[in-house]
Amino acid sequence: MTKKEAELRIVKLREVISEESYNYHVLDRPTMSDTALDSLKHELYTIEQEHPSLITPDSPTQRVGGKPLDKFVKVTHKQRMLSMEDVFSKSEFEAWIDRLSRRGLNEARDFFCMPKLDGLAVSLIYENGLLKTGATRGDGYIGEDVTENLKTIDMIPLRLKTQSNEKIPDRVEIRGEVFLSEKSFAEINKAQKAAGEAEFANPRNAAAGSIRQLDPKIAATRKLGFYAWDIAGDDSLLTHGAEWQKLADYGFKTAPHSHVCVSPEDVFEYWKSIEEKRDKLGFWIDGIVVRVNNNQDFADLGVVGKTPRGLVAWKFPAEEVTTVVEDIVWCVGRTGALTPVAHLKPVWVGGTTVKHASLHNLDEIERLDVRIGDTIILYKAGDIIPKIKEIVAGLRSSRAVKIKPPTDCPVCGSKVQRKEGEVALYCANKRCFAQDSEAILHAMRAFEVDGLGPQTIASLMEAGLIQRAPDVFALIPDEIKDLEGFADLSAQKLVDELANKKKIPLARFIVGLGIRGVGLETARVLAKAFRNLDSLKSASVEDLLRVDGVGEVVTSAIHEFLSEPETIELLGRYAEVGVEILPFEEVSVEQTLANQTFVLTGTLQSLTREEAEEEIRLRGGSVSSAVSKKTSFVVVGESPGSKLAKAEALGVSVLLETAFLPMIGRN
Repeated sequence: MTKKEAELRIVKLREVISEESYNYHVLDRPTMSDTALDSLKHELYTIEQEHPSLITPDSPTQRVGGKPLDKFVKVTHKQRMLSMEDVFSKSEFEAWIDRLSRRGLNEARDFFCMPKLDGLAVSLIYENGLLKTGATRGDGYIGEDVTENLKTIDMIPLRLKTQSNEKIPDRVEIRGEVFLSEKSFAEINKAQKAAGEAEFANPRNAAAGSIRQLDPKIAATRKLGFYAWDIAGDDSLLTHGAEWQKLADYGFKTAPHSHVCVSPEDVFEYWKSIEEKRDKLGFWIDGIVVRVNNNQDFADLGVVGKTPRGLVAWKFPAEEVTTVVEDIVWCVGRTGALTPVAHLKPVWVGGTTVKHASLHNLDEIERLDVRIGDTIILYKAGDIIPKIKEIVAGLRSSRAVKIKPPTDCPVCGSKVQRKEGEVALYCANKRCFAQDSEAILHAMRAFEVDGLGPQTIASLMEAGLIQRAPDVFALIPDEIKDLEGFADLSAQKLVDELANKKKIPLARFIVGLGIRGVGLETARVLAKAFRNLDSLKSASVEDLLRVDGVGEVVTSAIHEFLSEPETIELLGRYAEVGVEILPFEEVSVEQTLANQTFVLTGTLQSLTREEAEEEIRLRGGSVSSAVSKKTSFVVVGESPGSKLAKAEALGVSVLLETAFLPMIGRN
């Protein structure tokens, strides 16, 4: 066979194999037997081996062609991957509907509904129709590159399908869920058991574990599935229902039984029907997703924290079981708060064995009137967090022990106090061993240090090598090589990792300080507002209150924390050991676009949309996804969406790319 003949045969084989894979995995309508398809794949593989220059990334033979990785590379999402607000009852759903109405959403709205898959959310980037990158959600901003593992999933096309006379955009981002069918899950656990290895607790954990295998050949054996549920950033699609049609056109399978509901009452009927079908679907779900169908309305509603206002997950009632409270133990966290944890007689619920359940605080213990020895009803909130619903009063023994609040810290023995206006109990000793170890662990997670877990930190503290988080960066191999679990090589590896993690962005450093009420979202807001640590340290209460999204309680906690002598000592120690806190923006640019809001639509020729957004923000402007009367400019590229029409209707200034470029210094 000549190279030209091989090239022609390869093209035909790829077309037939890809089409049959689509028929089998997406349409569920195979047209040939598995053995016949395997024969075609083998022929394609053989020809490609004879002519390796003809191998392309979208060839069916490349689904399991990746080499094992040493580690996963971080990926920054161009558009943040958000999470969903959960509702657990009809009244909570109706409260969400009321909130939408108060924000001006008209009564004629409709909703797109789908079963809520219990899997792993991922983002797929296609460039010129070819799968380029696949990443996990991570924290919504940064995920992990798991492209080679995602390529092993037959339900993910390596190249997008095209309809007649349709041009696929240069860049398409598809979001969806990796999952395991109940059949595949059973097969995996059967293989695990036969190999003498631990079985997976549930399909969700198995799917997530499979995608995070460094060797894609392992992921390929797991028979993972994928349902697409979103096209990110496509302004031309007016409704979410239209997005789902486009997903089908591109060659993706979407969750069955998904459709538009025309009213809240229709959504409730849909919720009931899916709950009835739940056990017959063949894959795990834990509720339904309800989304405002109109994309412009959805964008106008905006985002609060990590969740879009126009989207909720309406969960099914949790499975409930009974078990016995064997003990209640008070644990000390990094802020010094004492949390009561119920130790339970092990019980299987929601796909895992549960041995512990948090009781949160003394008020919760009193509300439930729970005692050691009680039989309780346990459930999983959102199918994740074990919670005690109530006690079974009729089964209470005369020997049940009533819980008394501790007067002394269970770790250091210091007095316990209750702060004014708070329900939690606190250890009064700010240098309590438990607080310090939890604070160090929390800081190391913020610095993204992988080699320090709870046991290692405890060993280092017990050996007197560290007392607070900055001390970790002063460690030397000779100090730690003789500790249990270490040797010369591992000690050097840890010290090398710590040396590489001494530079940290301001937002992550703020998270690592462990200020009460300050998580990643608030830390990002603070970093953006104050730009560097010195400005944040010198901020007054009034300065903090002016920051959008920071309320009075958090402001008080921040100001109190930064004013404490222990904090001043802590920050000094960080500087002493060479930790460099990177300012929010290292490039100084004149704020020529301050107080101006931009909306981008269409494809720009000179730069990507993400680059344009960054240039706007760098100059003090803000970027919105929705056009309103408050919008300053709408920047229009090729093939603009409905935002252009809305801008013209509202009288908002429209800029062509040639007029926009000088505003960002690109004349």
